[in-house]
Formats: sequence, structure tokens, C-alpha cells
Amino acid sequence: MTTTKQKLSDQKGYVWCDGKLIDCQDANVHVLSHSLHYGSGVFEGVRAYKTKAGPAIFRLADHTRRLLNSAKVANISVSFDQEQLETAQLEVIMANKFDNAYIRPLIVLDDTALGIDTSNHGVQVFIAGFPWGAYLGEDGLEKGIKVGVSSYRRINPNSSMCHAKICGNYINSVLAKREAINNGFAEALLLDAEGYVAEGTGENIFLVRDNRLITPPAENILDGITRQTIITLARDQGIEVNICRISRDDLYAADEAFFTGTAAEVTPITVIDHRTIGDGKRGLVTKKLQDEYFACVYGRNVNYNHWLTWPQTQQKQLA
Repeated sequence: MTTTKQKLSDQKGYVWCDGKLIDCQDANVHVLSHSLHYGSGVFEGVRAYKTKAGPAIFRLADHTRRLLNSAKVANISVSFDQEQLETAQLEVIMANKFDNAYIRPLIVLDDTALGIDTSNHGVQVFIAGFPWGAYLGEDGLEKGIKVGVSSYRRINPNSSMCHAKICGNYINSVLAKREAINNGFAEALLLDAEGYVAEGTGENIFLVRDNRLITPPAENILDGITRQTIITLARDQGIEVNICRISRDDLYAADEAFFTGTAAEVTPITVIDHRTIGDGKRGLVTKKLQDEYFACVYGRNVNYNHWLTWPQTQQKQLA
């Protein structure tokens, strides 16, 4: 007997679309949408976490600012401002009664015409959400994952806008991810055009050497919001952070390694290209930062509550 895999579009609930909440099943774009054919849209990945005071969105302002900046970089005019889009994301959380959830703001071009020119296209803005656990697996958060260096190179500033979350850019990640899975790895690691370590398909990377953090510079990667968070948490814990180029041999000789990202959170890496990293287990520095990160996003460390945004009704309770 075969079973039909449930699709995200099958879920009950609400999606915010151009200023109002609509049924999830009605949140559609036309088959001739420009963004579907050419990847001419932008998006964000945001998480909400269940805290003692109710669900809160982590670094909402930063994610929303990056969404609007991505739209500006892609030359897409958005009729909603930062405050409206932040409020909309909170509305999606409350309307769907989410606790822990992943939020996907998406800005796309409509079906005005085909062809590369986007100057006359209308713009649609969607904000969807759904419950989502550990992106790279619950076991991965504790036991770590196996990673393979991809044969694909990360897109660079000579070929696209590498700091914006533009939909079409992610075919680079899709191809690398598929290759990694086919080769028996959980995730891929991409190098830049010069052969230095860039990032995962949807994650930034950190190494640990002699209790110091090492991460690539932001010039040719997406400067992830979780990456920025971990750098701040590490420095607040007195951990030295070195931002510098990383070679492949640096990878293999690392004491510890881990990925960061809104979806991936803080996921240890225990194997790269069939080489065991450290002792093949989640390292002490990785665990310390992982614990700090989850204490932060779940509201257990009040020192970082400025990174959390609760719906207005809950904000009043916290006041």
C-alpha cells in the first residue's frame, strides 16, 4: 500500500497575503508567474520559539530588514514597510496558534508577462508559517552530521548578488545538496571561486581550533543572522573569534566544526569528506554555544530578550 506524502499546502491555517490573512489553500501564484520561471523573488527564513510568555520571534527586525534589503538589491519595489511586515509575521504566528514555528516571508513577481524584463510586473507578498523541527535532524543536533565538500562553487559577487536571499540564487544550493545526499552525506559545504571555504547550502560554518572560533569573512557568503548571533554569544562568553579565510586542510585539521543558520540552528559536524573531525563527537565549545543559543531563543537567558519579539498582547504581560 502506498501513502501520499503530505504537502505544506495541505495544512490548515492562514497565510498573510498582501495585507490580509487568507486560507493556506488559497495562497497561490499563477503558473506564468515571473518568479516561478526566472527565480526573480526574494525570501527570508525566520523562527518563532515557545517561551514561558508564549511564542516569540527571534531577531524579527533583523530578518525583516534583510528581506527588504534583498528586495532592494533585486530591484523589486515593496509596498509594505518594515513595521507592517513585522506585524504581519506576528499575526501569522497568532492566527495559526503556533508555538515553535518556521516563518517564510516571500516576495514574488506576478504573471504580467514572460521575458527577462521585470519593469512592469506587479509584486505579491506572502508570509507563511508551519511547525518545523531540527532541519538537519534531532540526532544531528546531538551527534553531529557528515558533510561533503561540493564540486560546485558558491556563487560570487562577479556572477550575482551574493548577500541577498534571491530565490534564483538557491539553485546553486539545490544542486550541491542533491550531490551531497547522493554521496552519502547529510549536507554539502561549498568553496568559493578561489578554493577557500564559503558556507553550506543554507548554513554558515564555524571551526574550533585551540578553543578559538574560526569562520570565513562575510565578503563571499550570506552573513547569516545566526552567524552574527553566535559571534556575539561567543565573545560574550570570552571565546576568541577569528574571521579569516579557511582552506580545505584547515577543515580536516579542526578540533570541532559546526553549522549555523535559522533552519539549522547550531548543528555539529563530525565528519567532513570521510575524515573524522576531532574525536567524532559534538565538541565542548560547540555544545557550550549550542546551549547558549537555545537558552537565548527560548527566552531562558533574559540578557538577550531584546532579540525576541512577542505579539503585542504578550508584550504587555512582560512589561
